[in-house]
Amino acid sequence: MVPHWFDPLQRRGFAVVPGVFPASWLGSAQLELDEVLKQQADGVSIRSSKGAVYAARNVLELTRLPREALAHSALRELLFATLGDSCGLVRVLFFDKPPERTWSLPWHRDMTIAVQQHRHSERYGKPTLKAGVPHVEAPREILEQMLTLRIHLDPMTEDNGPLEVQPGSHATDDPALPTETVYLDAGDVFAMRPLLRHRSGASRPGTSLHRRVLHLEFAAGPLDEGFEWHDFLPVSTNG
Repeated sequence: MVPHWFDPLQRRGFAVVPGVFPASWLGSAQLELDEVLKQQADGVSIRSSKGAVYAARNVLELTRLPREALAHSALRELLFATLGDSCGLVRVLFFDKPPERTWSLPWHRDMTIAVQQHRHSERYGKPTLKAGVPHVEAPREILEQMLTLRIHLDPMTEDNGPLEVQPGSHATDDPALPTETVYLDAGDVFAMRPLLRHRSGASRPGTSLHRRVLHLEFAAGPLDEGFEWHDFLPVSTNG
């Protein structure tokens, strides 16, 4: 059965899947992430001058939380309906906006993917190395076969720098599309196409709210031109 949020995801480039994770799982996830990320060297855990972790890479290697999340049938149904039953998890990131170290991002699309190694290519560009992992900017046809699921461990409100999106921008380069601000409860999942244009404002002064997000990227299948995903964890049809 195709999930009811499949159509808005296709048309608008994003959808909110409410109430996926209970408070008990969120609490355990926060504790585990706090523990594993504070032990990581700079480059994996990205810290403020006060030591607060506000981002991390290579999270799939650090914790079983992404694998636990994929045991949820609602997420597997969404992934299979969108990407097919050969899809896999290819990258996991972590974001936070600690009250003492907020940040913002301008309008952008998520164009970069993690690969095994750099190769000469006319279609895969801008090679970089992030936390020891090769990354490239992927061609549009690859990004169109990807989906991001953002698990929100905290509510996303006006106070802690919510996401702003341009609905439909995953399918057009028109910069004049109207914008929409996204608000979520803890435990909700925000599903988005990487080509959706989005930005994020800073938290309001004086807030005590974090904005912790476990960011999971999925692809429909292998890459071409000899490129390989740095990680490719198949999404099991059996849970």
